[in-house]
Parts: sequence; structure tokens; C-alpha cells
Amino acid sequence: MVDLSKRRLFTRRTPETRLVYETGQRLPWAKTDATFIDGCTQCGQCMQACETNIIINGSGGFPTIDFNKGECTFCQKCVEACPEDIFRSTKEVAWEITARINDTCLATQNVECRTCSDECGLTAIQFTFSVGHVAQPKLDSQLCNGCGACLSVCPVTAISMTDCNEDRNASQ
Repeated sequence: MVDLSKRRLFTRRTPETRLVYETGQRLPWAKTDATFIDGCTQCGQCMQACETNIIINGSGGFPTIDFNKGECTFCQKCVEACPEDIFRSTKEVAWEITARINDTCLATQNVECRTCSDECGLTAIQFTFSVGHVAQPKLDSQLCNGCGACLSVCPVTAISMTDCNEDRNASQ
């Protein structure tokens, strides 16, 4: 079925374009890589429970997130459905990933586009005005919860998800 919604009509993303995340297996509240990989039986119950259908079979058959299919609503259904002890408490932060906007963003090319901020429910992406240019995106990584809502709607694939800890280590 073809998604002809206005926001996704001109996207260059394909089903093969997926989130590249260090572990490739991480779900919200997943324990450490070794614990997750050792404990996951690849039963698929988390995929069936996911209300936004963003959990897919990843590398080696392990469940992984595909933000190109949509956003994580942090509904916790994947954690509840899993019969194994491979998740942390849902009272903790789900994960430490945040969006990153790169230089291929249409606004940096002086083309008006604000689809990412339209989708960001937390207003982590806002646009600032400057003389002689279209409004430029500004991402507040403290507000971003890594839900991925902005990623799938970007028409030029200018948004990626990164580990917050890498950003902190790089700035030190």
C-alpha cells in the first residue's frame, strides 16, 4: 500500500533505510546489549504488541526500532509483552538517544520546510529567524526524548538519531 499523505509524499526514505544505532537491537528500556542479546528469544511478541508497528526484525532476527515507520509513543507494550527479563524499569528514561539535524536540511539550503517541528510534540525543534534566510532549525537536545516523530517526515533525510552520551563525550 502506498502512503500518499501530504507529509510523506516526497520523502526519500525507503523501507531499507533504517535507524543506525550502535547496538542495532535496542528497544526502549532495553537492558545492556549483552543482557538483551543473551535473553531475547526472538519470539516476536514485542513486535506484535507495538502500537505504532515500529519494532521490526533486525540483524540476526533480534527486534529493533525502525523510525521510518513512525514514532515511539513509549506505550510500554513491548516491555509488558516480553516474557523475558531483558528490560529495565519503565520508571527510568526509556533510552538516551536524541535527534540530530544535519546540513542537508532544506532550511539550511534556504528552502522553507518545517515538517520536523510540526511533528515534534515536545517542541524540541523550533525555528529561529534570521535576515536574508528562511527560518533555521534549532534542536533542544534536553527536550528531545528520542521518539523519532521528526525522522520519518523529513523529506530529505536530514535527521538521524544519535546516542546522547556520544554528544556529551564529544563536547568535553
